[in-house]
Amino acid sequence: MEDQPKKKKSPVRFIVIGLVLLVGGYFGWKFYYHSAHFENTDNAQIETHFSPVLARVAGYLQTVTVSDYANVKAGDTIAIIDDKEYQLAVQQAEADYAQAEADLEQAKADLAAVQADIKAAKVGVDNANLNVKAVATNAEIIAVRRDKAFQDYQRDQKLLAANAITPHQLENSKASYEEQVKAYEAAIDQQAFSSGGVNTGQAQVVKAQAQLQRIAAQQRRAEASISVRKSQLDQAKLRLSYTRIVAPIEGKIGRKNIEPGQYVQPGQTLCTIVNDKNYWVVANFKETQLDRLQEGQPVDIHLDAFSDMKITGKVASLSEATGAKFALLPADNASGNWVKTTQRVPVKINIDDPDHLKGVLRAGLSVEVDVRVK
Repeated sequence: MEDQPKKKKSPVRFIVIGLVLLVGGYFGWKFYYHSAHFENTDNAQIETHFSPVLARVAGYLQTVTVSDYANVKAGDTIAIIDDKEYQLAVQQAEADYAQAEADLEQAKADLAAVQADIKAAKVGVDNANLNVKAVATNAEIIAVRRDKAFQDYQRDQKLLAANAITPHQLENSKASYEEQVKAYEAAIDQQAFSSGGVNTGQAQVVKAQAQLQRIAAQQRRAEASISVRKSQLDQAKLRLSYTRIVAPIEGKIGRKNIEPGQYVQPGQTLCTIVNDKNYWVVANFKETQLDRLQEGQPVDIHLDAFSDMKITGKVASLSEATGAKFALLPADNASGNWVKTTQRVPVKINIDDPDHLKGVLRAGLSVEVDVRVK
């Protein structure tokens, strides 16, 4: 029996094998190229700033002006607390401040009056001193006249004994002497009285000066009270202003936790505002990838929510600690059940031109990043 001729192998099989090898080589080369030039992770999320809106004073909410996910601008009213109690506090503080001002004005008036009394008393003392000097001078003059009259009287006594004058002339000389003696005694009394006036005036000055010190102390207390009352008034007005709760930044309301009629406490979070202008990515790379990462390297960002959207960025900074170190309950590696695991390090990536992405990006969106390392 003759051998049958061998069938030729179909070239299709070789073509398929060639295509498989070609495609496999292409993707293998692509994987190698990507691994050599990029560091990749899908453990990444969009991040932004969250600003809590807090109550600064206690009270019942009268009005809530925003809803969930509403757009707000900085300074927009979020809610209003019933302010009747705080208005009364302002009115009381204003009354106390007005009373303190009146007390200060009264103290100033009393101080001016006492200063005028001191000035008048000093003028009186000066006048009394001048009067004392005048009276003393007059007493000296009268003393000279008295001594002269006494000498004349003694001379006339001798002249009468020599029959040089008449007894009537001697009587006149004696009367003149006695008159000068009485005048001198009156001058001495007047001098003593004038000295007493000086002492009285000086006592009045001392008394007025003591009163001046007391009133000056009252004025200082009134001035201090003014400062205290002014501070209390400012504080009352400030607390009244806190009844209007406003947005600290521009953005979008997250989830609000308040309704009208609800009682709020100072420090209570009423809602959270999401900053919709400043987004970035936090990517958690394995510790084995860190040696190829540097600040400033370009990054391709792929959003799971928008697969056809191309976003670029740059590495901004690398964390100084692994993510596990920031955990609420960090792992205790000193325990006997330690198992070595690859740690991840947070890396911040700034997004290029984030303004044109407003309304698209959301905090918490999952992304995949490719950092170009070559």
